[in-house]
Amino acid sequence: MVRFLLDGTPIVLDDVDPTATVLDLLRYRLRRTGTKEGCAEGDCGACTVLVGELHAGTVRWRAVNACILFVPMLHGKALLTVESLAADGKLHPVQQALVDRHGSQCGFCTPGFVMSLYARSIGASGTMGRNVADVIAGNLCRCTGYGPILAAGEALDVAPREDATLAAALADLQDEATPAGRFADPLSGSERTWAAPRTADEFAALLIERPHARIVAGATDIGLWVTKQHRIIADTIFIGDIGDLAGIEEDADGVRLGAAVRYADAWEPLGRVHPDLRELVRRIGGTQVRNAGTIGGNIANGSPIGDMPPALIALGSILTLRRGSERRSLPLEEYFLAYGRQDLRPGEFVESLFVPRPKPGTRIAVTKISKRFDSDISAVCGAFAIHIEESVVTAARIAFGGMAGTPQRARACEATLSGQTWSEEAVVAAVEAMARDFSPLTDVRGSSDYRAKVAGNLLKRLWLAQTESAEPLSVLAAGLADG
Repeated sequence: MVRFLLDGTPIVLDDVDPTATVLDLLRYRLRRTGTKEGCAEGDCGACTVLVGELHAGTVRWRAVNACILFVPMLHGKALLTVESLAADGKLHPVQQALVDRHGSQCGFCTPGFVMSLYARSIGASGTMGRNVADVIAGNLCRCTGYGPILAAGEALDVAPREDATLAAALADLQDEATPAGRFADPLSGSERTWAAPRTADEFAALLIERPHARIVAGATDIGLWVTKQHRIIADTIFIGDIGDLAGIEEDADGVRLGAAVRYADAWEPLGRVHPDLRELVRRIGGTQVRNAGTIGGNIANGSPIGDMPPALIALGSILTLRRGSERRSLPLEEYFLAYGRQDLRPGEFVESLFVPRPKPGTRIAVTKISKRFDSDISAVCGAFAIHIEESVVTAARIAFGGMAGTPQRARACEATLSGQTWSEEAVVAAVEAMARDFSPLTDVRGSSDYRAKVAGNLLKRLWLAQTESAEPLSVLAAGLADG
């Protein structure tokens, strides 16, 4: 059974398909057809809705993609759609601003833009201090009407919602919550199950019993298994409501992030570790994706083109895994064994990640290369942490995504740099050594030669940007131009 509030009204659903999407629920069962399907993969934002969760006695809102949000993930929460805004025959100020500035062309994408701009207007998650362009980066307009849409967003004031009554209703709803269910699949006749443990201890015990269950936090990856690959997931464990997996601890040594911390919440703490991490997080999907995707999910799925692992590896991050009451910690790079294989035992899960602060004298650079600046997958993501004392490289950690079957360190490149004077000659030799580290594949995002050239040029660019000598700039600039 799933219980949630739609515009403050309780909705109770029995016998829910664990991987039914909120988009389909809205359009086909609740007849809220303002929410559109544009891509069914969390890329275009036409299906944007707002989900509200009780947080320290108040309702915290976040914009998410309904097309890859599973219905049980609404359990104990509040939901707003584009139909929630207009009242008494009058458009909401966000809608009126779009009308006044001619921000709607064909209109198909408009409900999603309305909801993203509304999220910004109430200071929802991932929007505070962000400009309009960043907030709507996860919304696509195929009519290219961005100018009027940006103007509409910039004309709006920001003021939190008054949600005291809703907060009380959510508190009552959570007291009644039953975070587990079963669904009899009418096509196969098989039974599918889902569970939503509320503590890490409950989750650890449950995963020992059901080691083959699929763990879902934000569903930004698994959601596409369902909508694009039509895969049937027999057993699902949802961990997005586990508070003790969503903690963030900062001290002088670094920041520890629970596996269920969403990227929208990790943005600023990671940015305080280094500004390049802030910029990298800004380019992980759009606002809706960052409001759903988690630190642990991005690591656990082991994608060779995941944006964060190269940067986390370069900084020397330590991963903590848990099985039952047992824990073990390992350097993040050791977790990735081969394409599709991670060092994860049956019943074990990613619990937390520690990201150390760079030591003084360490040169840091993180760069994502993709065809489209916003909401695109990396062709190459390079991360560099090079420690220099008296012009000598005393340590180097260099990692790449998109260059191998896993996020991987460039160990030959590192060894070539270490102990050398931080100079053009050392950099050129280190770039040449990368050929021993990687044999990149060729795909739609780039050829093997292109990836190899880009990876080397990123190291050259770091040297160019941080060297104190202007003399060799023209020499290496030619190399950069070649890439």
